[in-house]
Amino acid sequence: MVPAWPETDGRRQTMIFDTHTHYNDKKYDQDREEQLSSLKKAGVDRIVNISASWQDLQNTLALVEKYPFIYGAVGLHPDHVGEMTEERFEKIRTYCSLPKIVAVGEIGLDYHWDVEPRDFQKEMFKRQLCLAIEEGLPVVIHSRDAAQDTFDMMKKEHAGTTGGIIHCFSGSVEMAREYVKLGYYLGIGGVVTFKNSRVLKAVVTEIPLSHLVLETDCPYLAPTPYRGKRNSSAYLPLVAEEIARLKGVSVEEVEETTYENAMEVYRIKD
Repeated sequence: MVPAWPETDGRRQTMIFDTHTHYNDKKYDQDREEQLSSLKKAGVDRIVNISASWQDLQNTLALVEKYPFIYGAVGLHPDHVGEMTEERFEKIRTYCSLPKIVAVGEIGLDYHWDVEPRDFQKEMFKRQLCLAIEEGLPVVIHSRDAAQDTFDMMKKEHAGTTGGIIHCFSGSVEMAREYVKLGYYLGIGGVVTFKNSRVLKAVVTEIPLSHLVLETDCPYLAPTPYRGKRNSSAYLPLVAEEIARLKGVSVEEVEETTYENAMEVYRIKD
């Protein structure tokens, strides 16, 4: 079923950029075409589909080729770095030069599941950060229960180079400020609408809108009142509304500014 979206007159005056999606996920296997074709009506103008596993990466390349408004990020998530081989690493390098590949990601550290040894996660994180620098692409960073190690590596290995997005930011206001100083954008999604997201609400309140981007991580992390259900880019107006409320600005300003931020960080030209 195509999700409902918050509209009043059937039209949207501003456009939305979803900087982090997983429309290759099996949760969309039954209605992927319907979902994607409905996004324009919801005001979603562009999305970036993010790779996690090697198969995700291949599926992302297929989506990018099929849909004009979909861009892609290539890389292996920390839970999947065990799938990396030298041959695959070099293939990822070649994918970086494709016209609609706009980032290396999502890459980083995940100490919650600890699927791969932490030292190996760090090694592959560093290699993929270096790859992004070599290929001139921004990065999309995953960090779960690894905030300090992720920040330390970003500052040492990547700061001042190609920029990027700290996906699903969950750190403190102080760490958010440090990332902003290093030139990174913070990805803000459905979690900001949750009643218990006190720290993230404080981050959004304190960090300038010029360093925030909208994201869903769909099919995960749907905003209130859809929490626990399959997420969609069509729900991003709800995220924009909460950001607008926290910052005391209009929803239109949030959507316009985050759209411009996404275009800038991903280096997409109209």
